[in-house]
Amino acid sequence: MIERVEDAELSVSATTRPIRVREVEGVDYFFKTPGEFEGMVGADELLEWAEVFGHRYGTPSAWVDERMAAGRVVVLEIDVQGAAQVKQKRPDAFGIFILPPSEASLLERLRGRAREGEDVIQRRFAEAKREIADARASGAYDLFIVNDDLERAIGKAVGAIEDRLASVRTA
Repeated sequence: MIERVEDAELSVSATTRPIRVREVEGVDYFFKTPGEFEGMVGADELLEWAEVFGHRYGTPSAWVDERMAAGRVVVLEIDVQGAAQVKQKRPDAFGIFILPPSEASLLERLRGRAREGEDVIQRRFAEAKREIADARASGAYDLFIVNDDLERAIGKAVGAIEDRLASVRTA
């Protein structure tokens, strides 16, 4: 999708997790100490943030603003909690949620990864169903796209973003 939308780029998040081999500061993440991250939260410098597996992740507002001022379309790949935070701070943000074709196909996809035992798969399945319900109830999303065919789903997302950009530019 990012390759198909002119001037689109994926946002760069701040995180408290340690840098990994081959990661680049400011490209993969902005690596912060827990104190630096807490300072960003306290100064309201993040569009959204969450704690995941003992580390914090968040989207720096200034970075997004700079990129948008340069004419870029910034895409955030975030969870429902983050999308709700963004929508609260930026009501004009355009949210898209990608859905599986059905619960059965979701479970099949989780099993098809062949990386985890059935207990972990069932936990992830329950979490995914809860996240879908939360997404529908959150008000953070302008569009729900069913990913029953990857090319069609990407086309719908690209078309929706292009329509949104055209309406914003003519307003």
